[in-house]
Amino acid sequence: MTGRMSPILENLSNSKKMEELNPSELKAKLEKGENVKLIDVREPYEHEEYNIGGDLIPLAELMGRLGGMDEYRNQVIVVYCKSGNRSQMAQNIMQNAGFDDVYNLKGGMDQWREEIDTV
Repeated sequence: MTGRMSPILENLSNSKKMEELNPSELKAKLEKGENVKLIDVREPYEHEEYNIGGDLIPLAELMGRLGGMDEYRNQVIVVYCKSGNRSQMAQNIMQNAGFDDVYNLKGGMDQWREEIDTV
């Protein structure tokens, strides 16, 4: 063994910190009028049932659409899904593509509806 780290482990050790916002934090940013780009990585039927105004880019399409998103590269981006799992993957994809300020909505729409939209 040469003492070098495998490329996979090296990539993991160099990965960016996975930042999260909880629903209350996101709501506060939106109410203050902060420039936040919302991206919904759920499927169209989920977005139609309930959404908070984010652009719909299903996770399966995200990689192919990153090239058209350069205008958001230096903006705060919040990705969300139903529970936070798909959006965490989207966050990782975007960070690896050079988007620096990407946050995952902790708990996704499930937690948003439980904490914010309790109707």
